[in-house]
Amino acid sequence: MNIVYLCADRGIPVLGDKGASVHVREFTTALARAGHEVTLLCATQGKGNPYPPARLIELPPDADPAEIRREGKRLGIGPEDCDQTACREIDKLICDRRIAARAFDALDAAGVRPDALYERYALFHRSGGDLASALGVPYVLEVNAPLVYEQERFRGLRLKAMAEEAEVAAFHQADHVVAVSEAVREHVLSRRVPAKRVTVLPNGVDISRFHPQVDGQGVRQRLGIDGRSVIGFVGSLKPWHGLDFLLDAFMLVSRQSPEAVLLVVGEGPGSAALQSRATENGLGGKVIMTGRVPHEDIPGYLAAMDLTVAPYLPQDGFYFSPLKVVESLAVGRPVVAPRIGQLPSLIEDGVTGLLFPPGDLAACVGCILTLLNEPSQRQAMGHRAGEAAGGIFGWDKTARQVTDIIAAMRPGPM
Repeated sequence: MNIVYLCADRGIPVLGDKGASVHVREFTTALARAGHEVTLLCATQGKGNPYPPARLIELPPDADPAEIRREGKRLGIGPEDCDQTACREIDKLICDRRIAARAFDALDAAGVRPDALYERYALFHRSGGDLASALGVPYVLEVNAPLVYEQERFRGLRLKAMAEEAEVAAFHQADHVVAVSEAVREHVLSRRVPAKRVTVLPNGVDISRFHPQVDGQGVRQRLGIDGRSVIGFVGSLKPWHGLDFLLDAFMLVSRQSPEAVLLVVGEGPGSAALQSRATENGLGGKVIMTGRVPHEDIPGYLAAMDLTVAPYLPQDGFYFSPLKVVESLAVGRPVVAPRIGQLPSLIEDGVTGLLFPPGDLAACVGCILTLLNEPSQRQAMGHRAGEAAGGIFGWDKTARQVTDIIAAMRPGPM
């Protein structure tokens, strides 16, 4: 099939390092690997990683400040009230009104005649259905989070009613919705989308790059941690990742396992605070923060770890499908994580990792020490993790499931 993938979220640079960027690239790569022709329409191309095997067309936002001010006035938001948050949201509304026509023209200019439209849902965007209608093709919408809730809680949201209206419209226009977790599925169903039109497909992993045979020795030598116990974290260091909890756990672990180091791979809003706390507590030499690492190098860093931790804090409606958990398992590294949301379905307690009650610091520390102090158990878990991930979480499987959904909506043979 000829599939168009639309990512109108300007906060997701397709060639960037964040989990959402990886998701877009690896899923489109899996579609291409299955023999489909993929055209990727995105708001932000970004840089830092190789291009996926797709025709990539960037459609950056095109509203200017004067237009944003005029639209704000029309919405009853005067210049004195149009702060950065409001202007950003107005910009997205303007972008959404235009993107269907811009995308249609770009596809026409490129000579693309798609068989289906697959979109990653973006806040304030509802026109994917309009584009699919203009193209006359099935429309599948991927939902990764309850974005209105997430935006309001973590970043601020001025035009909440309009964001919710756009979300409901997008969900109902879609012929089928793909949710990355059961919690996200429940959110979609709460918008009165029929259950038969919603399928849960967790995040996957490229098992051709993430596998137990990856060698982490070079990373260990380069970082000067060869021969030491390495507790790892990989991520974008966002507020919900529980980095303070992780450092609290490591401080207690360090008392009983003084040779252990905490290797934090990635960069984000929590980087400076984590480094500062580590230094203040005399752990500067034991907490190693790499900063940005290209995603193509992540397998080697995971292989340099003895175990990884997903230190999420307790929260209602935990909706994440953590990409780095699946990648860690695929490389054969057991994961320590709270028993919350989708995590128990990704990590088999006592088999591919260890689970603890959410927020229970002592239990988390106990899990880490168990794996550090019992290398044979840790290695056995890692072996089983690699085997399980290879058979369950491959992006190729996800791509097949999505194309089966599309094929069922298309008339005639695929």
